[in-house]
Amino acid sequence: MSVLCPTPPDRMVDAHGRPYFLWDTDMTLIRFKELLQAGEDEVRAHLVAKLMRQAKPDDVFTFVELREIGKLWPQLERKLGRTREFWTWWMERWGVLSDG
Repeated sequence: MSVLCPTPPDRMVDAHGRPYFLWDTDMTLIRFKELLQAGEDEVRAHLVAKLMRQAKPDDVFTFVELREIGKLWPQLERKLGRTREFWTWWMERWGVLSDG
């Protein structure tokens, strides 16, 4: 996935290593990446949904591939809150979900 304008790495985290999209969680970017790689599906789905809700869309694809979002979609969809409609539209547009 080619992104248009991802957040530069030096602006992604605060002084404690916490990424801007985890403003409400005490977790470093390093730990976030570890859990995305090695966590159980439910943990990964929780973190990906949080990322999709709270990060810039361009930044989402810095951490997770489109096919992974598609794989986790049944778990993600119910956790996306107000962003669900946006992400559903994009996933359909990219052909990851069938229309309707």
